[in-house]
Amino acid sequence: MTAIYPVILCGGSGTRLWPASRPDRPKQFLKLVGDRSSFQDTLLRVMDLPGADEIVVVTGKAMAELVERQAREVDARLTVIIEPEARDSAPAIAAAAAYVQSQSPDGVLLMLAADHHIAQADVFREAALVAIEASRTGLIVTFGVEPTTPATGFGYIKPGDRLPNGVMSVAAFVEKPDLATAKRYVDEGYYWNSGNFAFTAKTLLDELIAFEPEIHDGAVDAVARGERDGVRLYLDPAAFGRTTKKSLDYAVMERTTRAAVAPAAFTWSDLGAWDAIWEASARDAEGNAASGDVHLISSKGVLARSSGPFIGAIGVEDLLIVAETDAVLVCRRDDAQAVKTLVDVLKASGRDIAHRHAIAFSGGVERQPLTKTAEAVVEVWRLETGAVATLPASSIQMLAGELAGESETFGAGARQDLHSPILVKATTSTSVLVTVWL
Repeated sequence: MTAIYPVILCGGSGTRLWPASRPDRPKQFLKLVGDRSSFQDTLLRVMDLPGADEIVVVTGKAMAELVERQAREVDARLTVIIEPEARDSAPAIAAAAAYVQSQSPDGVLLMLAADHHIAQADVFREAALVAIEASRTGLIVTFGVEPTTPATGFGYIKPGDRLPNGVMSVAAFVEKPDLATAKRYVDEGYYWNSGNFAFTAKTLLDELIAFEPEIHDGAVDAVARGERDGVRLYLDPAAFGRTTKKSLDYAVMERTTRAAVAPAAFTWSDLGAWDAIWEASARDAEGNAASGDVHLISSKGVLARSSGPFIGAIGVEDLLIVAETDAVLVCRRDDAQAVKTLVDVLKASGRDIAHRHAIAFSGGVERQPLTKTAEAVVEVWRLETGAVATLPASSIQMLAGELAGESETFGAGARQDLHSPILVKATTSTSVLVTVWL
């Protein structure tokens, strides 16, 4: 039997989930619903899929460390394809198909987004196996989710004739509708377009030769000329740069005669905005979903989340309250889509909080700013066991743990003035106060 390659696209910034989701730590890596990120949940859904071979993740260099770290936490084995630049979904998927074909000429790709929420993993696997089997006949199969409401935030699929293997032809893909049209679509048996697919590498690459030869040729060359470094495959920048920036929908799905839809009965959300997070979260008898240091009194239908400061709310209804260490969002739940407008305003005014969190994390080192004056910048650095970092010229105070330098070791309680940068390694989980004098 041909090998199955789960392929997970791990791009995007989740603008509508600001301030939690930002380009430096986008929504697929955040624990928005439950104790794992949506990326980790996606890995777990496909890890024991019958016939599945290695999992392939397509992402940018900036996200590679997060991908690998979160995969290790759930014991997933990966190949990580690194895009030299973001060129939309069609080139990314084409590169994944070219890689799979290089490993298994008849390989099947199960193409999934990293940031979707699927409640029933067993129902998902059943639908995936149906889609995979149908894809072996040369079809490009998308998952059509049975609508629970006439949602206006999703694209829809109009199903056509029944085909063998439990799938249907696609009569039409339709864009996000207004409410009246969405109600009609639901009444007429349309499906939500989940944006997840199954197809053989050969099928997709053949369609790209027909419709978008520049994407095909650039992606195939980018893989062939790519450089392997451990689990990472760095696509060749020059070859990948020749691909056309285009989504898979526009490049292939709206033009192919091979499209099919596999009906899926699982509960699904693209977690596109904070109202979707509220919908997917466990709620109390008053319809409130709370996480972090939160207390709600006489409130209904509220989503309240904090990663730092205490949130107290009294007598409010249908609000979204999201508190990060450096930003707080408050809006009506039915205005969740407008968060993007706020982020656009922040970007236009050059505000750094639109792009990155105050607490930076890289290489097992978290850096949290505490205060800044004309004389000094003070940060807390938290290092995981084994993490390596370069401490700047500064005054340090060890709060916990131990740091080993080339010529000396700093234990808990130690204070030291560093007159030049020093490379250190955490021998255990370590916290250190770092004061850089200006």
